[in-house]
Amino acid sequence: MADERILIVEDDPQIAEVLSAYLQREGFQTAHSRDGEEALRMFGQWQPALVLLDYMLPRLSGSEVLAAMRRTSDVPVIMVTAINDEAEKLGALRYGADDYVVKPFNPKEVVARVQVVLRRSRASSFAAKSRLSHGALELDLDAVTVHVDGDANPLELTITEFKLLSTMMRHPRKAFTRFELLQACLPESDALERVVDTHVHNLRRKLEERGVTGIPLAVRGVGYRLGGS
Repeated sequence: MADERILIVEDDPQIAEVLSAYLQREGFQTAHSRDGEEALRMFGQWQPALVLLDYMLPRLSGSEVLAAMRRTSDVPVIMVTAINDEAEKLGALRYGADDYVVKPFNPKEVVARVQVVLRRSRASSFAAKSRLSHGALELDLDAVTVHVDGDANPLELTITEFKLLSTMMRHPRKAFTRFELLQACLPESDALERVVDTHVHNLRRKLEERGVTGIPLAVRGVGYRLGGS
């Protein structure tokens, strides 16, 4: 778990500082956001392994932030609140939270819960199927192959093109920015974000040659999403 990123969304700087200190002591990297809008920006840019999310926040509430996160990601979220209400707890869990902590809390307990939720999430991801499908496309993450309509001959893709396609197939409704795609496919590269356009163009051309059109789809002012049907 060392070096995994934890995003702390908390409007009380003292609480955030304490949580950050305890988490860093266990080897985690931490970042802090004080309101809901900033939390969503940091979530997309920083790509944490887990989010500690306060329920009562300025600008956007914790429940609104959670709903927005769940539209594009299954990253674990632990809700933190001063309200010890059973209905609220069940509601948070029902709408996608992985755990629930009530203030005042023991920071050591929060760290323990973070570790448990991360272990559970990692085990679930490991057990997940290695195949992704979308329309006529069948993508095998283990074999690093993409087949169209069951054709025995896989598409001849570069590793970057394969990563682009697999990233978008994991979240077919999400509109990815060029920065997000660059980080997912070329994390060590110093290339400019516009290099993504070239890789997308080549991927789209290869798909069209096999009869798959409209993938990836350009999203004006944002970047790209999977598209197609």
